[in-house]
Amino acid sequence: MESTLGISNEECLATVKGQELRSGQKEPRLLSLIERNGEFILGVLATPDAVVSRPVAQLSIPVNQKFEIIREAEEALLIDFSDDSSVTIRIRGEKSPELMLELMLELQDDERTQTFLTQVKSAQEQVASKPSKPKAMEPLTPAAYRGPVPVPPQRATKTANSSGDHLTRTCTAPASNLNNAAVIASEYGFGEGLKNPVKVEEKKNQQNRIVASREPPPVPTLPPRKASFPPSNPLPPPPIPKDSAAAFQTDYTDRPTSWCDSPSTNSMRQAMLSSEAGQREYLIKHRLGKKEKEYVDIQPFSFFIGTWNVNGQSPDSSLEPWLCCDPDPPDIYAVGFQELDLSTEAFFYLDSSKEQVWVEAVERSLNRKGDYKRIRVIRLVGMMLVVFVKKKHKKHIKELAAEHVGTGIMGKMGNKGGVAIRFVFHNTSFCIVNCHLAAHVEDFERRNQDYRDICARMTFHLLDYPPLSIVKHDVVIWLGDLNYRLFLYDTAEVKHLIAENALKKLQEYDQLNIQRQTKRAFVDFIEGDINFVPTYKYDTKTDRWDSSGKCRIPAWCDRILWRGSNVQQLKYRSHMEMKTSDHKPVSSLFKIGVKVVDEQRQKRVFEDIVRAMDRMENDCLPSVSLSRIDFTFKDVKFRQLQKERFLIKNDGQVPCHFAFIPKPNDPNYCKPWLRAEPSDGFLEPSETLEIYLEVYVSKDSVTLLNSGQDSIYDILVLHLDRGKDYFITISGNYLSSCFGTSLETLCRIRKPVREVANLIDLEKSMVNLLFADGGSSDDVPLKIPKEVWILVNHLFTKSCDQEDLFQTPGLQEELQSIIDCLDTSIPESLPGCNHSVAEALLIFLEALPEPVVCYELYQRCLDSSHDSRLCKQLVSQLSRPHRNVFRYLMSFLKELLKHSNNNNLTANLIATLFASLLIRPPPNMVSRQSGQDRQKAINFILGFLMSADDD
Repeated sequence: MESTLGISNEECLATVKGQELRSGQKEPRLLSLIERNGEFILGVLATPDAVVSRPVAQLSIPVNQKFEIIREAEEALLIDFSDDSSVTIRIRGEKSPELMLELMLELQDDERTQTFLTQVKSAQEQVASKPSKPKAMEPLTPAAYRGPVPVPPQRATKTANSSGDHLTRTCTAPASNLNNAAVIASEYGFGEGLKNPVKVEEKKNQQNRIVASREPPPVPTLPPRKASFPPSNPLPPPPIPKDSAAAFQTDYTDRPTSWCDSPSTNSMRQAMLSSEAGQREYLIKHRLGKKEKEYVDIQPFSFFIGTWNVNGQSPDSSLEPWLCCDPDPPDIYAVGFQELDLSTEAFFYLDSSKEQVWVEAVERSLNRKGDYKRIRVIRLVGMMLVVFVKKKHKKHIKELAAEHVGTGIMGKMGNKGGVAIRFVFHNTSFCIVNCHLAAHVEDFERRNQDYRDICARMTFHLLDYPPLSIVKHDVVIWLGDLNYRLFLYDTAEVKHLIAENALKKLQEYDQLNIQRQTKRAFVDFIEGDINFVPTYKYDTKTDRWDSSGKCRIPAWCDRILWRGSNVQQLKYRSHMEMKTSDHKPVSSLFKIGVKVVDEQRQKRVFEDIVRAMDRMENDCLPSVSLSRIDFTFKDVKFRQLQKERFLIKNDGQVPCHFAFIPKPNDPNYCKPWLRAEPSDGFLEPSETLEIYLEVYVSKDSVTLLNSGQDSIYDILVLHLDRGKDYFITISGNYLSSCFGTSLETLCRIRKPVREVANLIDLEKSMVNLLFADGGSSDDVPLKIPKEVWILVNHLFTKSCDQEDLFQTPGLQEELQSIIDCLDTSIPESLPGCNHSVAEALLIFLEALPEPVVCYELYQRCLDSSHDSRLCKQLVSQLSRPHRNVFRYLMSFLKELLKHSNNNNLTANLIATLFASLLIRPPPNMVSRQSGQDRQKAINFILGFLMSADDD
């Protein structure tokens, strides 16, 4: 029979829909269990909606001796109050005899899923009962290129022997071996009921070996430079195999998600390029993209872009005056919302009942002259973006993906940030970003930082393609409540200028215009002329300016900008008749020239490329030259990014592909504190490309560096397909930090940590001398680390009444100053604003190698959360530093709640935030932490916050 994968002589035994989890995002997949001539295959399809019409196998995993399917609880990216209604499975298998891959998928926890898993298990048992015999895997069918690309003809090719060097050793810096001093029970004085103790350094190492998705370095994105391939054709170069399990770990960390490629994407790209035919085909596609102008025509299409901050309201009238204000129906709608939900819990990444209400309101209000199909919707708390296209265009939409980035404090809160949808329409790539940036008139620098964070962290992961950033698209449209205000503080003067229609004069004080002019944000973006009055702030349900006690100054908060070629803005307007919110909606109508492929011309260009490659391929080997191979990074510090760059030039006669590859026995091509950007690419003959080397110490690597188990030293291997390997040496000196140092060690240090010469020895030998009686006063440990006292005392004395404390992120420059101050001195006061000090405290707690509630007590903590007596008993069993810090923090947080009328804090919000930092699951339990477990940890903290006594 003909199978669902379009291959004869096979039978589909079961199918189930699910979502692949990659870098904290979810993409739809269809799993199929297929029997082919007595053997079983697990098929993974990237576009389940296409199954009915014409399914295409994206990935085939043989169910053999190396195949594993493991069921486990969902690993949450962010705080979640709800119980899990799904099941997460991890699939390991081989794509080729030399290449293993790993996928993590989320399936509905229903009878169909259970039946599917049972049938897979049965297939595994049948395979296990048969004698194993080697069988060559079928090559992976590449994903379709933009436009119908002809299949390159296969031919016999000479085999070129590489004359390059080969790495025969693992290149790592010498690391100190820590002594296994004593078990945690004897160190901390726990009761005898605690069993299976884990040694101190082993636990620290376990935590810090987790490689997670990361927050952005606190700097703008890299400057524009010549790409290795055109943005309109993001060609998937061959990847570096990565540690799949590590790449799927998600946590609140310090680097962008783009630092870790998707394991499944890497595996499939590697499989497609593992053969000479695969490399040849991808090189042809790359050159075809370079000659795109020879076979595309520019055709105009209309785009309607809308944005509205709805202030937590539900739709109370038709949206047609906004969405259907033009006589001709646009080809594509992109509609963004902000503040869909203003509840306290909405600060965290939770479901909202208002999403569907607003989506349906949009659908009812689209231009009735057009027949539209919704292609994607994405929401992050109150930010939502939905895209519709005319049904006749749907077949020309491909490579669709959506992502979100939260820029709330430590990335834990999604009340601010951005959501984006990217796609390719015909042969032009689009990225549409909807954002809600930081509020308050004076916080324009924080808005700039939010913009940079979104640019740095927003990456799209597609099957068979490298991660794509926002700027790697032909056209980018950026909309939303950007929240930029006016540098005028007299409300009466602003209203007078508006009444006089002196809008141009008023725009001279517009913060966004000034930030763009000074190149601090939205560089290279364009905005049309604003001929409408400010869209913020109005009394709800009226056209009157804000008459509340705060009397907000009118401002153009709601904006639409763009970058790219062949873009013409036809209209840019507000819609005063919409009165649901305290903002007015804004819309823009664009005419955009889209690259449409002429198939006959493309075929001729393709054939010319193949003939040219045939002439050169057997006679020429690729070759590159590097401008530098040795790099030294001086004074590397925690959370402070350093960059160096070098040039790679193709000095050979043929196009070449390069990639950084792992050294023998290493899962990744570099250590977790290092990154190369780009890490792979294509070069035409004589083409030169800049490669940046970035060193950034996050919480994932700081403890190992503090303890001397790691150092700033690595060797990168730059591999050239069909060519040789080049070795790049990275070295430097690391300056130790109190961040990532244990509470026990910090309690023994009375000087700034940077002045302690024997910090490594202290970390090794803290057990025996930690709380010994007698000795001089210098030998007596502090009750709590001085760093904790300095941070909390600052907040207690200066910030109890700070509005939105622990809800507004700090400024990265101020955070760096605070960290330096704590590492190098014992300050009487800390630099920076209260929000920066608050976030520094959270970063300190998150970076601890052992959380305040120790790993050994994690499960008991959850089990005790219902009984306040058991909770207090558990805290009393913590070691002295951990016990004292816990009680000190609880006393401080209870004091903050007494000022809730001013700081807008609630017990539930505080408990949710601090539970994720003080009560962390052991590394081996992170992936099994459920929503119920997280709620129990929150209840544990709530019990102390709501108690009447001060214990």
